[in-house]
Amino acid sequence: MTINYLESGARMSQVTVHLGTVYTAGQVASDATADAAGQTQQILEGLDRLLAEAGTDKSHLLSASIWVADMADFAGMNSAWDNWVTPGRTPVRVCVEARLAKPEWKVEIMVIAALPE
Repeated sequence: MTINYLESGARMSQVTVHLGTVYTAGQVASDATADAAGQTQQILEGLDRLLAEAGTDKSHLLSASIWVADMADFAGMNSAWDNWVTPGRTPVRVCVEARLAKPEWKVEIMVIAALPE
């Protein structure tokens, strides 16, 4: 049973691939001064890069977990999300309010995707 680890460090990997399924770590914005929509856009661009590195893309998403620091930012996050997902191929999704690891982060997203057949 082969597991591929991408962008690995001492603590964690950004991506693991096992049996045709791609798992990403929770992703946060590189510029935490942006609003929730801007942070979400940054995260989604990073997810595009990670999914491509693993051999897949957003049209193969299976699941998404989204954490927002304040539900007042739900609409802003959704505006970026809705522009990003592939119409007709939206994954199952959960979105919860949670305190994130750094107070300046407004959104964190983790996805699971299938490799194309």
